[in-house]
Amino acid sequence: MPIGLVKFGEFELDVGRYELRRGDRVLKLEKIPMELLLLLVESDGQLVTREQIAGQIWGKDVFLDTEHGINTAIRKIRQALGDDPENPRFVQTVTGKGYRFIAITSTIPAKGNGSAATTAPVSAGERPEVTPSSELGSDTRLVAPVAPATTAKPRAGQVARLAGLALIACGGIAAVVFGLNVRGVRTRLFTSSPRQPIHSLAVLPLENLSADPEQEYFADGMTDELITMLAKNSELRVVSRTSVMQYKKVHRPLAEVARELGVDGILEGSVERSGNRVHINTQLIYAPQDRHLWAESYDRDLNDLALLQTELAQTVARQVGFSTTAGATTGRHVSPEAHDAYLLGRYYFIGGQNEKARESFQKAIRLQPDYAAAHAALADSYFAELVFGAPKQEFHEAMAKGEQSARQALALDDSDAHAHLTMAAFNLLFAWDFKAAEREVERSIELNPGDSEARYMHYNVLIVLQRMRDAVDEARKSMELDPRSRPFLLGDALLRDRQYDAAISELRARAEVMPDLIHDVLATAYWQKGLLAESVHEEALEYVPESRAAMEGAFRKGGVRGALEWEVAHWKKVLGGNYTFPMRFAQMSARLGDRQEALRYLEQAYEEHVPTMVFLQTEPDFDFAHSDPRYQAIVKKMGLPPAP
Repeated sequence: MPIGLVKFGEFELDVGRYELRRGDRVLKLEKIPMELLLLLVESDGQLVTREQIAGQIWGKDVFLDTEHGINTAIRKIRQALGDDPENPRFVQTVTGKGYRFIAITSTIPAKGNGSAATTAPVSAGERPEVTPSSELGSDTRLVAPVAPATTAKPRAGQVARLAGLALIACGGIAAVVFGLNVRGVRTRLFTSSPRQPIHSLAVLPLENLSADPEQEYFADGMTDELITMLAKNSELRVVSRTSVMQYKKVHRPLAEVARELGVDGILEGSVERSGNRVHINTQLIYAPQDRHLWAESYDRDLNDLALLQTELAQTVARQVGFSTTAGATTGRHVSPEAHDAYLLGRYYFIGGQNEKARESFQKAIRLQPDYAAAHAALADSYFAELVFGAPKQEFHEAMAKGEQSARQALALDDSDAHAHLTMAAFNLLFAWDFKAAEREVERSIELNPGDSEARYMHYNVLIVLQRMRDAVDEARKSMELDPRSRPFLLGDALLRDRQYDAAISELRARAEVMPDLIHDVLATAYWQKGLLAESVHEEALEYVPESRAAMEGAFRKGGVRGALEWEVAHWKKVLGGNYTFPMRFAQMSARLGDRQEALRYLEQAYEEHVPTMVFLQTEPDFDFAHSDPRYQAIVKKMGLPPAP
């Protein structure tokens, strides 16, 4: 990219100043969109593939959802340029490939004395020689010499369009269509079309076609169970429920959805429930070509729903060229009423309504006492409320009930992957039996290798056992299956492994796409790197606008210490006389330099059996205490592995 001024249309791209201008006005463009615009302009009308964009802007070693990041960056570029994607003046989409900058550009290279050179148009295909980078220094971009001023020539694409119009005028429509293979017509008609292999699949939320809109929980539950069934096939990567649910009732091109989720297959459909009957329509699409591979309709009695799910999952597996999945059940029949209560409970649980979820799971168990999945889900509803701690009596009562339900689920069905996952959570966070947790989560993965939640739990177990390299690998696997719900996960793994630069790079890249879930982990990474102002700013973004402004005001008035003291006071005010979260206060005390107060909160967290204490040895905020006898006593009583 030449250093200087690149003009196109009414815009100027000042490379040296890293600015996009329209007249005298500087247009706001963030880092990633600006880098992408520079890349496109520098390519002089040549196609820039999505793979080239990802490699150039993010690099090959950073794991993130680049597909969504590219789409977001292109959208921001078009907003800045006022460009219409349907009738582009500047950025043309080449479907399934990438993008091309189609405007004619002229360049004024920068000179050492600051004088401007003569403006010269640069057309596609006229790529001037560039000065070797070794002659420019390591921190400069390549400078393109100015070509003699000439009349701008039409691009190759414009020439082709003119020729096409002439042929049409002469009655050559067929020749154009077949000769140029427009939209692949010639290929479709004269080339055999073998089935394309599908290695990764997204099951989009089934559309609820029932007359009752309150049946949404049933459609969502059917989607969830179908994903679970398909994920049991170790040969097929199936994107998790969390990542696909964002596309519920969002009608977008399937090829675009597939790119964002990183899959080559899409399964979509609808479900209609009427009385004791359920009707399901499904279709399988090969996303790169937007080509239908298979479609089917099913009309069954609700009593046959489990068999229908098994049949559908096996059929899809065959259609994508893999072996069929194992059966969905162990032979126990689940009554439609119990299953319905279970699905409603899952709907409430995912929505964060634990009490309502618990009531539905208990109803399912009353209707069918041997329903293992309902027992496991009931245990989850207890454990979910205790992760960050609770008043002592409430904590122990709920923990005991959760343990009983989890053990009952396993006693009823030892082949239930969910039951083993729930038991792994109990052993890790509540029983502090880390080896047992590892056995249970490995069994869950064995039964359902495509479950992102099992991979996430395995990551947590590995973190506690301080097997950091394995934890980083498992974080990647979990994010491949579920790229949306935990975008911070790989950054968190790198942070706990004390790879602060790598963590910051990963988290900042993720923040370009999904910033809301990044702030807290990135704030910690900045803090450990010594970038204290950046840490405070990132932490402030966790709060609502009013509180954010208050924290930033405290920072301007009292520096980092002022911001941290505001945060401590804010938490105490919000919590009032309710339960305090000792791990959080221990962290803030450590950052304030009050080590004795931090240790006091850690001892309180141990006494209250706060589940997140299991991560103590990998929390960098407490590295100062590793040689302190009070800290060592906590570690020993918990049975945590020694720090490396």
